[in-house]
Amino acid sequence: MTPTLDRLKVKLFTDGADKAQIVDMATHAWIAGFTTNPSLLKKAGVRDYAVYARDLVAAVPDRHISFEVISDDIPEMVAQARVIAGWGRNVYVKLPVTTTRGEPLFDAVRALSRDGVNVNMTAIFTADQVARAVEALDGGAPACVSVFAGRLADFGIDYRPLMQDAVARARSTKNVEIIWASTREAFNVVEADAMGCHIITAPADVLKKLPSLGTRTAAQLSLAAVKAFRDDAVAAGLGLALPASRAAE
Repeated sequence: MTPTLDRLKVKLFTDGADKAQIVDMATHAWIAGFTTNPSLLKKAGVRDYAVYARDLVAAVPDRHISFEVISDDIPEMVAQARVIAGWGRNVYVKLPVTTTRGEPLFDAVRALSRDGVNVNMTAIFTADQVARAVEALDGGAPACVSVFAGRLADFGIDYRPLMQDAVARARSTKNVEIIWASTREAFNVVEADAMGCHIITAPADVLKKLPSLGTRTAAQLSLAAVKAFRDDAVAAGLGLALPASRAAE
């Protein structure tokens, strides 16, 4: 049975960087947090990262907000992480699993986490990355591991075993939560909830579909689709000329 919004146990985060959209989504009590990344910041036209971030934290001071480091040098990434952590108590610092050269950041996040920095380790795609990320963060400050399930699915890779393994590993700790990332559709929320995933982050347009969960049967959806096609055909003034013999039938 499809769950309704009020029965979901998975925490719902909005993925985006548009301030107006974030503030709007924050009016919904069922939105538990927000995630950003440099690609989303670029799309939103952000120029001054620190000013933007502090403004956003002031606008939404009571929810998780993830901001990502922007360097590709590990010592500098660590220094940036400490700066970002100072933007607010609700801030989590996103650090990628590796640099662009493939250098792992597990030691860096371990040290930051044990220094009290809330870490969100991101761009996780493999079982080994999950295992090492959870191990590095276990026992430190509250932390998240973002597994890109949707992007795996885009390339025909079955993400379900990886997600199930990630959830099991994190649930054996006291401080690590798994974020289902790169969400593509509302059903991913249902999947994440059924797996016991802690958090799912999704674009606002996906999350806005969730109040409709469980409100229609498949038969009702079928009839609604047929009616919509007929209404649009009439509204567009579409017609087909039939041979006289057919028109008379």
